Amino acid sequence: MNTATILVVDDEPQLRRAMKATLTDLGYSVTEAKTGEEALEVLRHNPPDLILLDLNMPGIGGLETCRAIREHSDLPIIVLSVRNTERDKVEALDAGADDFVTKPFGIQELLARIRAAMRRQPSSGEAGPHAFVNDDISIDFDARRVTRNGHSVRLTPKEFDLLKFLVDHPNRPIPHRKLLQTVWGPDYGDEVEYLRVVINQLRKKIEAVPSQPKYLLTEPWVGYRFATSEEKPE
Repeated sequence: MNTATILVVDDEPQLRRAMKATLTDLGYSVTEAKTGEEALEVLRHNPPDLILLDLNMPGIGGLETCRAIREHSDLPIIVLSVRNTERDKVEALDAGADDFVTKPFGIQELLARIRAAMRRQPSSGEAGPHAFVNDDISIDFDARRVTRNGHSVRLTPKEFDLLKFLVDHPNRPIPHRKLLQTVWGPDYGDEVEYLRVVINQLRKKIEAVPSQPKYLLTEPWVGYRFATSEEKPE
């Protein structure tokens, strides 16, 4: 049985009731909020283990709620939306969501996404580095802490996990599918836009010139590569 608590944030009472009944039957504990403001209040007093967050809500809305959560929390966030364009997905991921599920959805699909989001991806093993230090950035993998030019940089969980896997395999092109299945889970592989968004966010946070990256390099038609000081990009 599951013991995790899931916060369902949606302004549709029928959907909240259905989600609560289904997830409770599966052993999850479920709390509810019908607006972003209510969700933030719940987080202050009774933080859940995962958040299911609707985009279209009155008040501050799903995207702003997601950004507000990410300012102080690394909780897994799965966005739910009737909108299904790439732009919508990019905006949600850019706001800090871990995943994006389109309404209407099958319960088995949602459950798979919940399991994937709540499962912290294993590191590459004890043989991997515990830290990466260069002239301008420092990464402490044990403490999950990143600094650039002496200033702390806050990464979302997916940003950190993706960065760690790339640093664990330096100077080697890592295919899109390998990155997705390692960081998001084995059911992923075609969501290349997820990688593009997270890589762009990482570049903004750790690269001196994001449009001319020094570390996070694109391998056209293949994937991405982390370049160390031993191998400068051409």
